[in-house]
Amino acid sequence: MSVTETHCPYCSLQCGMRVARSGRVGIEIRPWEEFPVNQGALCRKGWTAGELRGSRERLTSPLVRDRTTGELRRAEWDEALDLVATRLRAVQDAHGADAVAVFGGGGLTNEKAYQLGKLARVALGTSQIDYNGRWCMSSAASAANQAFGIDRGLPFPLADVEQADVVVLVGSNLAETMPPAARHLDRLRERGGRVVVVDPRLTPTAERADLFVQPVPGTDLALALGLLHLLDAAGAVDEEYVATRTTGFDAVRRAVAAWWPERVERVTGVASDELRALADLLAGAERVVVLTARGAEQHAQGTATVLAWINVALALGMPGRPSAGYGCLTGQGNGQGGREHGQKADQLPGYRMIDDPAAREHVARVWGVDPASLPGKGRSAYELLDALGTPGGPRALLVHGSNIVVSAPNATHVTRRLEALDLLVVCDLVMSETAALADVVLPVTQWAEETGTMTNLEGRVVLRQRAVTPPEGVRSDLDVIAGLAERLGAPVPFATDPEEVFAELGRASAGGRADYSGITYDRIRAEGGVFWGTPRMFADGFATPDGRARFVVTELVGAAEQPDAAYPVHLTTGRVLAQYQSGAQTRRIRSLPDDGPYVEMHPLLAERVGAHDGQPVVVRTRRGELSAPARVVSTIRPDTVFVPFHWVGANRLTNDALDPSSRMPEFKVCAAEVCG
Repeated sequence: MSVTETHCPYCSLQCGMRVARSGRVGIEIRPWEEFPVNQGALCRKGWTAGELRGSRERLTSPLVRDRTTGELRRAEWDEALDLVATRLRAVQDAHGADAVAVFGGGGLTNEKAYQLGKLARVALGTSQIDYNGRWCMSSAASAANQAFGIDRGLPFPLADVEQADVVVLVGSNLAETMPPAARHLDRLRERGGRVVVVDPRLTPTAERADLFVQPVPGTDLALALGLLHLLDAAGAVDEEYVATRTTGFDAVRRAVAAWWPERVERVTGVASDELRALADLLAGAERVVVLTARGAEQHAQGTATVLAWINVALALGMPGRPSAGYGCLTGQGNGQGGREHGQKADQLPGYRMIDDPAAREHVARVWGVDPASLPGKGRSAYELLDALGTPGGPRALLVHGSNIVVSAPNATHVTRRLEALDLLVVCDLVMSETAALADVVLPVTQWAEETGTMTNLEGRVVLRQRAVTPPEGVRSDLDVIAGLAERLGAPVPFATDPEEVFAELGRASAGGRADYSGITYDRIRAEGGVFWGTPRMFADGFATPDGRARFVVTELVGAAEQPDAAYPVHLTTGRVLAQYQSGAQTRRIRSLPDDGPYVEMHPLLAERVGAHDGQPVVVRTRRGELSAPARVVSTIRPDTVFVPFHWVGANRLTNDALDPSSRMPEFKVCAAEVCG
C-alpha cells in the first residue's frame, strides 16, 4: 500500500500526516512523527479529515442554473466554462472591467492564490479581487508591517515558545483552535515557565494559564496601554534596546502615562491588582512572548490593539531575541501564504504593493504583459461584497475557497448582495450555503487529491502531495482558472501543473518582502518544509529603512457599538473544538460532533432574562437575530454572550464596522439583546 506524506486540510499549523488508500475510495490517516510542527499529533479534525472522501455530498459534476425552472442541473465542463466565460465578457462589455469580481480564500494553496490574482489582473483586467483572509489576521499583518516593516505571523518557529519564561496569549483559544500546539504551553509550564491568557471567556486554553485576565470584549487595547504604563513606572523598560533598536518610544511613553491602573479597570473590568500582577510577572522575566489571535484582532481597532501589544514587547526588548518577541497565531490553513501572492486587492506576488511602479514592472515582466495593463487597487473584502449588484459595483463574482453566506459579517445583507448579482460562480467540493445560491457551481479537488504548497503560521512553506485520484468529473482550481483564462482570451498562458506554477510564483516574488525564489518542491521534500526569510527574524535588525522597529502611538476609541438600553450586553463569537471555519467540510463529517449553534451566558444573565440551560433563547442585534439553545456557564463574563460562528446565523448578528487600516470587520464585539 502506498503512503503519502502530506498535511492536514485545516488550520495554520499545517500538521504533517501520512495518507494511505483504504478500500475503493477511502483514505486512512496515519501519524508523521518526523514532521517538526506536530511530531505526529493531530486533533480530532485532522484524524477524521479523510471521511469527506467518497461522501455522497461531494460534488462531481458542474451544475448550471436553468433559467426556466430556477433549479441547478448537471452540465458538462465545456458547457459550464463556456457559459461562464461568455457571461463574464457580456457583463464587462456592458459595464466595464471592474463589473467582474473575484473572491478567494485563505485555505487555497499558494499556487491557486497566485493564479487567482493573475486571472483577475491579466485575463479579466479587474481590480476587484480580495479574499476571506482579510477577515483572519489582516489587522496583525497591518500592525507588523508598521512596526517591523514585514508581516510574518510568527517570526520564529512555534516550538521556541517552550523556552520562554512567560507567554501572553491575547484573544487566543489555542487548545481548541489548534490543539497540537497546546503541548508547547504544557512543556513551557513543566520547565517552570508561566502562561497568561487574556480572554472574556474561561476557555480550555485559559484553564491551562497561570494567570487569567478577563476583560470586557473590545478593550484589549486599553489593557495593553495600562500594562505599558506600569512597566514604564516600574523601570522595566529595556532602555538600551529601545535606544539602539527602535524609534518612537518617547511619544508612546507620553501617551500611556494617562493609563493608570484604576482607569484601565473602569474601561476593561480587569481589577487593578490583576493588571499589576501581570506587569510584575513580565517585568521579572528574561524571555517574554506575546501572541495575539482573532479575539484581539477582529475589531474596528484591531490594528491599533495589536500595535499596543507590540509596543509592550518592544519596550521589554523582546523582538529579535531567542525565545522571545511578538507573533500572531494565524487562523486559516494558508492564511500566511494566501495574502502574500496576489489575491488581496492591494497586493501583487511577493507581498509587493500594487500601486508601486517597480512592483508592477517586475511582476508584469514575469507575466509577459505591459505594466500599464495591470489594474490598480480594488475594494477590500467586505467593501467588495457590500458593493455587489449596486450601481457602479461588480455585477458578477467568482468565488474560490470561501463560504461567504456563513462567514461574512452582517451576513443577511451580504446574502442579499449575492442574490442581486447577474452571475455568481462558485468553485467548491460540496454544496455550501454560498454554492446553493450560485448560477454555476464547479466541483473542485480537495486536499488529498491535489498537490500544492501552503505556508504555515511560522512562515514554513510545506508541500501537500496528492495521495489519491480525484473522483471522475472533478477538476482542480488550477484547471478551472486556466480554462477560464483561455476562453477569456488571456494574452499569456496559465499553467496547470502546480510545480510549474510554483516556479513562476518564485520568479514573481523574487526580491519582494515574501521572497519564495529559492524554494523548490525538492527542497521542501528534503528539508520537511522551508522557511521564507529566516526561521528566526529580527536578530540583526528589522525590515525598515533604518533597521529599527517602530513604536506607534495608539489611542482607545472603543467598539463601534456599545451596549445601551435596547441592546444591553456584549456579543462575541468564536470557534469550537470539533468544527472549522464555516463548517462546510467539518459539518459533513459524521465522526465530528455537530450540536449546532448555542448561546453561552453567565448564570446571572440567564436569571435576569429568564433563560434556562438547554432551552432556546433569542439573541438580537441591530442586524438580525438568532434562536439557539442556551448554555449557562460561570466561565463567561456576566455582561457578555458567546455564539460559535460555524453555522448560519451567528454572522447575521455581527457588525460590519471596519478597521481603518486593515479593513477588518468587527466580528468580535457588538451590542446585543437576549430574550429567554
